[in-house]
Amino acid sequence: MLKRRWRIGLLVLAVALVAVVAALGARPGTPADPAPEPAFSLDCLPFTPPTDVAALNRLIAGYRSVPGFVGADVGADVTLSDGRTLWVFGDTLRQPNFDGQRFVRNSMLMFSPGCATVVMPKDRGAVVPDRGDGVGYWPMDLGVVRKDGFDLVGVSLQRVRSTGPEAFDFEILGPAIALFRVAPGAAPELQLVRDLGRDDPDSERPMWGAAVETVGSTAYIYGTAQPGDRSAFGWSLQVARAPITAVTDPRRWRYWDGRRWQRDPSRAAVLIPAIKGVSEVLSVFHRGNDWYAVSKRDEMLGTDLVIWKAPSPTGPFVAGPALAQIPSNEGLLRYMPLAHPDLLPDPDSLVVSYSRNTADLSRLLKDPDLYRPHFLQVPLPVE
Repeated sequence: MLKRRWRIGLLVLAVALVAVVAALGARPGTPADPAPEPAFSLDCLPFTPPTDVAALNRLIAGYRSVPGFVGADVGADVTLSDGRTLWVFGDTLRQPNFDGQRFVRNSMLMFSPGCATVVMPKDRGAVVPDRGDGVGYWPMDLGVVRKDGFDLVGVSLQRVRSTGPEAFDFEILGPAIALFRVAPGAAPELQLVRDLGRDDPDSERPMWGAAVETVGSTAYIYGTAQPGDRSAFGWSLQVARAPITAVTDPRRWRYWDGRRWQRDPSRAAVLIPAIKGVSEVLSVFHRGNDWYAVSKRDEMLGTDLVIWKAPSPTGPFVAGPALAQIPSNEGLLRYMPLAHPDLLPDPDSLVVSYSRNTADLSRLLKDPDLYRPHFLQVPLPVE
């Protein structure tokens, strides 16, 4: 996901020590039947949990390679009801000698105290598999709904199609959503993948799911869009809402038009304009009655890490001062800052990660840290 947003990369590695998902027991009356092989597995990599951002960055840089994971971009996270933390990543590079797909459009890590694991599908490919026509899925954000005996994790996705052999030869076709069932201590189980809308590379159409935040039984689904005349480097921000149980059905979404929630997505109000706007993928979260949008202003060509603050999910969002400089240059891309409110939590500050990348694959293999997120701790706006 070279150009895209995204949320952190290698996070506080943490996941319960579950070596493999418990296989289903033999069916009654057929005691000799072998237990079915799990669709996903977990293998533990021990580590010492970091206590500050400096230690977190040292930990990430110190791992030369994790089996099945050399580096990736994005890096969104959610905390499960059993205390584990689940992270999703975009384009993921694996070792040259990896027994399976060496490059996948998405991957997943699980973390618990003292244990990091790569969630590995049975086919050793992407956790959300490509479509039959080769279209893949880049994660944007995720959320969790607590159910009786398991968590239901929803991952918002971008559909991406390669258009050539080079790193930037791709087009984004629209959003999608994947649902995973996660039982306590077990590996995630993919339940469904649903494309939202027809394939269409038009960036004027909002990319719904660029950020998602839940409050009670309601999901707030943020979308980003660019002007068709390319008059702005940034992306505008809009918002829809839906019952958590209906996030896979846009017919039940309602879009904020500046005064009320209504059915027509074309009337969605702009909360943050594209000029000096947000990145294509960002973070939106709330603490109490305050809402925050965290992004790199003006996407790839910008330099400023900015937090916009609002009194409600519909705004008005007001940009604060630049909190850090994260410019890209010819040697290294820095993009897609994401917020991690539950990571090293502090009432007055926030941990933010941003993705890093270079188009030089040989350089990445020599120094995998270049394709892993970097973390910052920044103050939250007061006013």
